Amino acid sequence: MKRSDIEKELADKFNLQPSQSEQILDTIIEHMTVVLEDGGRIEIRGFGSFFTKSYGSYEGRNPRTGDRVTVSEKKLPHFRPSRELIGKLNGEEES
Repeated sequence: MKRSDIEKELADKFNLQPSQSEQILDTIIEHMTVVLEDGGRIEIRGFGSFFTKSYGSYEGRNPRTGDRVTVSEKKLPHFRPSRELIGKLNGEEES
């Protein structure tokens, strides 16, 4: 599913103009990005949670040349699915 598919689904389901559904999706994504940039956590009940993990710098190797390189510290986004989503994906009934 692509972004345009989500926008079309929003427009169809809520009888919106395509530009309105695009603005709604932009707003949601912008807000989620700001929350993650600030180190926050986003939890969508029944779906999962988004959060960031921080990794310190370390010495690595260039796989092509074998030379040592310093890998700088970084933050990466992560997603953890809810138990409900995992159950649905595996065909398990909700209890």
